[in-house]
Amino acid sequence: MDKTIEELHELLTNNFVTSKELVEEALKKSYEVNKKYNAFVTILDEAKETPVSENLLSGIPFGIKDNYSTKDILSTGSSNTLKNYVPFFNATAVEKLLNVGAIPVNKTVLDEFGMGGTGTTGHTGVVKNPWDSTRMTAGSSAGSACAVAAGVYPYALGSDTGDSIRKPAAYCGIVGYKPTYGMVSRFGLFPFASSLDTCGVLTRSVKDAAIVIDNMKGLDKLDMTSWDSSHIHLYQSIDGKVENKKLCYIKELCSIENYENPTEELKMHLENFKEKIKLCEKLGMKVEEISIDQKLLDALPSVYVAISCAEATSNMSNLTGIIFGPRGEGKNVTEMMMDHRTKGFSPLIKRRFVIGSYILQKENQERYLKNAQRVRRLLVDTWKNLFKTYDAIILPVGSGPAKHLDASKDLLTKDTKVLEEHLQIGNFGGFPSITIPDGFINDLPVALNITGNCYDDENVLNIAYALESAMPYKNQIAKEISHE
Repeated sequence: MDKTIEELHELLTNNFVTSKELVEEALKKSYEVNKKYNAFVTILDEAKETPVSENLLSGIPFGIKDNYSTKDILSTGSSNTLKNYVPFFNATAVEKLLNVGAIPVNKTVLDEFGMGGTGTTGHTGVVKNPWDSTRMTAGSSAGSACAVAAGVYPYALGSDTGDSIRKPAAYCGIVGYKPTYGMVSRFGLFPFASSLDTCGVLTRSVKDAAIVIDNMKGLDKLDMTSWDSSHIHLYQSIDGKVENKKLCYIKELCSIENYENPTEELKMHLENFKEKIKLCEKLGMKVEEISIDQKLLDALPSVYVAISCAEATSNMSNLTGIIFGPRGEGKNVTEMMMDHRTKGFSPLIKRRFVIGSYILQKENQERYLKNAQRVRRLLVDTWKNLFKTYDAIILPVGSGPAKHLDASKDLLTKDTKVLEEHLQIGNFGGFPSITIPDGFINDLPVALNITGNCYDDENVLNIAYALESAMPYKNQIAKEISHE
């Protein structure tokens, strides 16, 4: 399914293809992709066509990350603790898509409960990159990114707590859009870190991302952090006019001189980014280099760990095996809970819960949690101050293309850590943030990211659209590298 949503809608309305045929094709492709790359927890064989209406999403298949609650459909969060959990309600975002005639055909694999950036910790196994099966997809929206890049359908739902939509999109050569926090209701999304979690989408074009979020967004009485976005029209606002827009990028992240022993991939990635800065200027935008205190930047990854682990530990205290999930064994409730959690959680999750529990202890909160919250505020204030002058911040995503599943092959250094994790600031501030493919290194896709001020999603998407339109990477389908 190598067409955009607009193209598919036109084919449907002109009777060149039927919704039934699209569903059958998506299901057939789902089994092929799952066999090669392990992208799905559940394939919905019973998926049926829907009537085609004026809504662009009607009659078109899509995928749902398996941490969205889906009524009467297995929803595991890619964890053994919920391996048999079938909810009795839909997440609000899912319900909105169903109401316009969109057709879910599978539930996609994620890093367990969204806590991971590799696509390797889901209970059904490792998700492989469709460009190169020896490489990772990143995470946590691993299966969604893989499926969209492989052409199963034009879009899949994801969630983003640190970069969980945008990094997998980068590794898989597609578009990943995290809207402003609260634009899309989180009701029915399994909570990881509630102050950071954001519902979003993975697509192969900026316009497709706008179309999907237009249909997902809105005020929801079931989510007190949602807000009225009825005045925002993402799809309609895209016109590609970006003359005199002002962008900035951060010297400390983008100058090769700041890296002691840069890899060839990093050198190529930053050189490619420089070319995209020139492209911005060619399109009529003004781009300036700015400087941020290195100490503040260096604190970023630790702040994320402290806050996300503390919130996760609190949010997931209900995963006891008593209320739902497979019942643990034991002579009493405590033993049953311990058995359930010991057998159910992966080592990564257990480590994060230990960290979170330690941080939440009364005697540790001031030193770890509250200090992390203070630094978060400093970072957010720094970014918001930039948005007084600039329309958006443009930065490369990560230090290069997808990392190997055999991590020993990747030469990651301490000084690239912030470059790998700077997208977390978008979650700290609730900022709209989109990743788009901007080139290839060694036949693998790389990407850039555009982040803007809260509620300025229309502007962020329009800048991304202008750049996308000037590059040859829109709607690309993965072409796997042969290692023979």
